[in-house]
Amino acid sequence: MKYTLLFTLLFFFSCKPETERLPILGEPTTIQGKKVYPRIGDFSFTDQDGKKITNRTFEGKIYVADFIFLSCPTICPIMNQELKKVYTVYQNNSKVNFLSHTIDPEHDTVEKLKAFKTSQKLNSHWFFVTGSKDSIFELATKSYMTPAYPDAEEPGGLVHGGGLLLIDNNRHIRGVYDGTNPEETKRLINDIGILLKELMK
Repeated sequence: MKYTLLFTLLFFFSCKPETERLPILGEPTTIQGKKVYPRIGDFSFTDQDGKKITNRTFEGKIYVADFIFLSCPTICPIMNQELKKVYTVYQNNSKVNFLSHTIDPEHDTVEKLKAFKTSQKLNSHWFFVTGSKDSIFELATKSYMTPAYPDAEEPGGLVHGGGLLLIDNNRHIRGVYDGTNPEETKRLINDIGILLKELMK
């Protein structure tokens, strides 16, 4: 009896995956018999230092993306506070970056983004980017699958999702987290650790 139990336990543990793996989000298509998941589209924006930021900026890295605007009177300050908790954990890891897109490029100039980043005392791993409103809105809705559009009836005149999006080195979305929920922040911190292990394989 005890040997049967021992073999059962050995079988159970040998069949468990060595590490947890995050799902790839989005509806896949099948190409030549293989599932192909959607990827973040090509982009080119300008950061708070006036430098060009593209997909290549994040090659070999993972990053957390969000969509905000500096004059946002509702959820943006909370989102920034929660994302800063994540940043604090990973700020010294060059493989983890942060990418905040303004959805109000007419007012959030490079200079204002720079001033905001400086006030937050953030290092070079966190980018605040601007570009044409159309390109930012299109990237948000088509690649990151999060809403972003003008609405005069909304506070601040703009609508955007409150999600924090975890992107892997293959430009896949691996997690979406409520940027106003501290419990979701903890989940994001944990999932970044899981994704880092995958990246290092």
